[in-house]
Amino acid sequence: MTADSLLGQALVEEATKKSGLVWVRASGAARALWHVWHEGAALLVGGPGEQPLPDGLTDGARAGVTVRSKDKGGRIVAWTASVAELAPHSEEWEAAVAELKGKRLNAPDAERLTERWASDCRVVRLTPVAHTTDLPDTSLAARPLATPAITREPVPAGLPRLLLKKRRGRS
Repeated sequence: MTADSLLGQALVEEATKKSGLVWVRASGAARALWHVWHEGAALLVGGPGEQPLPDGLTDGARAGVTVRSKDKGGRIVAWTASVAELAPHSEEWEAAVAELKGKRLNAPDAERLTERWASDCRVVRLTPVAHTTDLPDTSLAARPLATPAITREPVPAGLPRLLLKKRRGRS
């Protein structure tokens, strides 16, 4: 391996490991997804009750992954991934789920999370096959994807005052 290749591989691993969110595009629009970096790959879980995975993210496919900076939010690196869907209860699946479960926040059914993932969800492994630090010159801005999520109530009238109120006794 060349020095540039090793540097690119290290950049992909460190940036993806530190970022809690990656943009994944398989076919169609890219989606922002939470992930866990484990043993040289990004692990994702998606399905009912979890994040929706992008169209085309199937076993054996390729996907484009863009990694953002955790503190600034800007793009750091983009890489191409080989997609592997892990079979429920396989050795690889069990290791992936152990990592994902530890990072899954606010699960409605934490006590039976792994059973639900095995029966209803997909666990996907994205392994880097190529990297690039040549990021696009354009913003790549796009319309948000359609979603059933809505705000149920208007913002309470007192909230802006609470957020903008200066703390007393601090300079």
